[in-house]
Amino acid sequence: MLPDIKKTAVIFKAFCDENRVRILGLLKDGEKCACKLLEEMNITQPTLSHHMKILCDSGIVEGRKEGKWMHYSISREGVEEAQKYLDSLENK
Repeated sequence: MLPDIKKTAVIFKAFCDENRVRILGLLKDGEKCACKLLEEMNITQPTLSHHMKILCDSGIVEGRKEGKWMHYSISREGVEEAQKYLDSLENK
């Protein structure tokens, strides 16, 4: 079965920027508030919002609002979707 090409491109766009890869590394240990990501990343809030939109649109990251802050975590389903595509590239 062939993967959805557009969806796959959106997923892998999430991995095509150093800041987004760094954000994923920060999230691998669990959910983090946007305020903590800002502290760790040393970037502006609009820049973080841009990267988080791309990560959330890809499905790799999910966000939830708590009060005035967003909290982000890695989506197991999103990671599984990316892994399925990578697995489909193997000649078995």
